[in-house]
Amino acid sequence: MQAALSSRDVYTDNGAVSRFEACMLDAVPLGRIGSLEVRLARNEAEIASAQKVRYRVFHGELGASGGGFTGPEEHDADRFDAACDHLLVFDTALPGPEHHRIVGTYRLLRQDVADRCGGFYSDGEFELKQLTRRHPDQCFLELGRSCVLPEYRSKRTIEVLWQGIWAYVTHHGIGVMTGCASFPGTQPARHAQALSCLAYDFRARPAWDVQAVAARYTAMDLMPRHAVDTRAAVAAMPPLIKGYLRLGARIGDGCVVDPDFGTVDVFIVLPVAEIAARYISYYSAGADHVAA
Repeated sequence: MQAALSSRDVYTDNGAVSRFEACMLDAVPLGRIGSLEVRLARNEAEIASAQKVRYRVFHGELGASGGGFTGPEEHDADRFDAACDHLLVFDTALPGPEHHRIVGTYRLLRQDVADRCGGFYSDGEFELKQLTRRHPDQCFLELGRSCVLPEYRSKRTIEVLWQGIWAYVTHHGIGVMTGCASFPGTQPARHAQALSCLAYDFRARPAWDVQAVAARYTAMDLMPRHAVDTRAAVAAMPPLIKGYLRLGARIGDGCVVDPDFGTVDVFIVLPVAEIAARYISYYSAGADHVAA
């Protein structure tokens, strides 16, 4: 693949400009609930702090051992960080400089940027390029590296993150959100009921379907349909996956074992046009008063 964009530059028709001056969204909060505020990273120090939060969660808590982890400064970093926008949740009630108040993060990679930096992160696991080629009229956004510090894993943190995502989606005219979502561990059989439920009840329609790359494909229908307890299966799913499903997301064909992160990954497809109107109204109302 091509090298990623430099950490300071994005490219427009007029040449290179500073990535932190390229988007009007950088200057404003995109949402707020109580002391929690969400906005895009404004400088390298904030990105580095977000990478440390990711390290604490993925490496320190969940036991990931490979991929983009770097020491001794303990950052989770890879080549995509330079090209992505970084959505950050701050607890404004915490003391110290702003970049020490980051309690959650999401990584956002738009299709136009991915096209210039060698593709999407998910391309290594799923046939995302085939999907984008089928929908040349849509602008895709990849969501990834989602994490929140343990003491902030609450409904309001998720809601403020989605206020920020929705403001970003609206600003950039995003038509489809995609990305990998994970089950813990590297044994799909441990999640047989939940994976089978996704395979039977939440699969993407043919127009939006994405298959795991052949060399990494693992079937998700590990149990016969009649043996799946849908209520128990959904209850056993990670909160992030349940949240995507509530919004109207669907799941691609097959799961992938990621040994570096110690996860079983499924692919999320969420066309913006299929998001339930009540969620659009809710997240728009939550962000408009601070982002307008």
